Amino acid sequence: MSATVVLGSQWGDEGKGKLVDILSADFDICARCAGGNNAGHTIVTFAFHLLPSGLVNPQCTGLIGNGVVVHIPSFFAELDALQAQGLDCTGRLFISDRTQIVFDFHQIVDGLKEVELGGSSIGTTKKGIGPAYSSKASRSGLRVHHLFDHETFAAKFRKLVEGRFKRYGHFEYDTEGEILRYKELAERLRPYVIDSVVYIHKALSEGKKVLVEGANALMLDIDFGTYPFVTSSSTTVGGVCTGLGIPPKKIGTAIGVIKAYTTRVGGGPFPTEQLNDIGVHLQEVGREFGTTTGRRRRCGWLDLVVMKHSCMINGYDSLNLTKLDILDDLDEIKVAVKYLVDEKELPGFPADLEVLAKVDVVYLTLPGWKQSIVSARSIDDLPGNCQKYIGFIERFLGVPIEWIGVGPGRESMVKKVGMLAV
Repeated sequence: MSATVVLGSQWGDEGKGKLVDILSADFDICARCAGGNNAGHTIVTFAFHLLPSGLVNPQCTGLIGNGVVVHIPSFFAELDALQAQGLDCTGRLFISDRTQIVFDFHQIVDGLKEVELGGSSIGTTKKGIGPAYSSKASRSGLRVHHLFDHETFAAKFRKLVEGRFKRYGHFEYDTEGEILRYKELAERLRPYVIDSVVYIHKALSEGKKVLVEGANALMLDIDFGTYPFVTSSSTTVGGVCTGLGIPPKKIGTAIGVIKAYTTRVGGGPFPTEQLNDIGVHLQEVGREFGTTTGRRRRCGWLDLVVMKHSCMINGYDSLNLTKLDILDDLDEIKVAVKYLVDEKELPGFPADLEVLAKVDVVYLTLPGWKQSIVSARSIDDLPGNCQKYIGFIERFLGVPIEWIGVGPGRESMVKKVGMLAV
């Protein structure tokens, strides 16, 4: 068996969780491979930030892979909240022993770094994700397996905190109190900890179906996103391999999730952002507020230059177009199809943000359909202009749109086969 992968294709918040929820009904394992509790989504009434959203399916086991960074108190807070809502996760949630730990001091440092950056701040969620990945990259971080040798953990932890005091000054932090707290947390965490590499390879060899839930999205990738306004992990299909310890040949299908328009949170460039009535419409009708932070999302037209870049890197087999219904009331819909600098078309999405700041975005204007599509359950239920919008995206990208989100409900997802001939 090979794994099926669901990845964000823009700047995140595309609605990956809904597709994962639908697909997980037919999968044995849902695995997280990167990121932390710095993003989230709501499925039915359950809010997910760190735990795999496939847990909504009572037959699906959740796995947090080695590429994730975990704030253990938040892990238990989220788990307790799900259990209190009646979602029993007993015996079907595991975490890799190689997973890096996010500590409270990482979250403090996250805020201090943002203050230090001033007007150039990245706009992080201040969940400590970046500083935890920095500890990992500098080989000073602590992993889950370190928790189970308390004396060694305590010595390493003190050294790690002292290093942050030297860098940022002596901020208020109870180092010894944290060491005692983690002694207790270690025992509570112990039943969840496994060798995830052995576990996932055994599952695949036994023919079990594995669904991988990506975090964030391509344009927030540490290498291929709008650096430095990115996250600190690999959000690409490559991050699936490094974040779970599976080889490329074990990845069977890659599905990219693409919103019918574009949003992003925090700082950073956004070529198709609409600071006008269109932007307000997309924000308000689309309910564009973050699940984790409540932050208002910036909104703009669909950017197919971004999507070309995304498709090249991740090699999507198909796409899930989400929130198409948010465009129902618009007279016309614009789509970005190329970037020009000094009247010359750029060959791709530029690495240099100074170049990106100079681009003139070329749009194609398509007619709106001016009617609700929320009740659509098949492609034939969609208005002609709506089908033309879908077909144009498919032809431009050369990738079929397999899933189409037409409303917020679980049932509001149209599935189709192949590309539209419109």
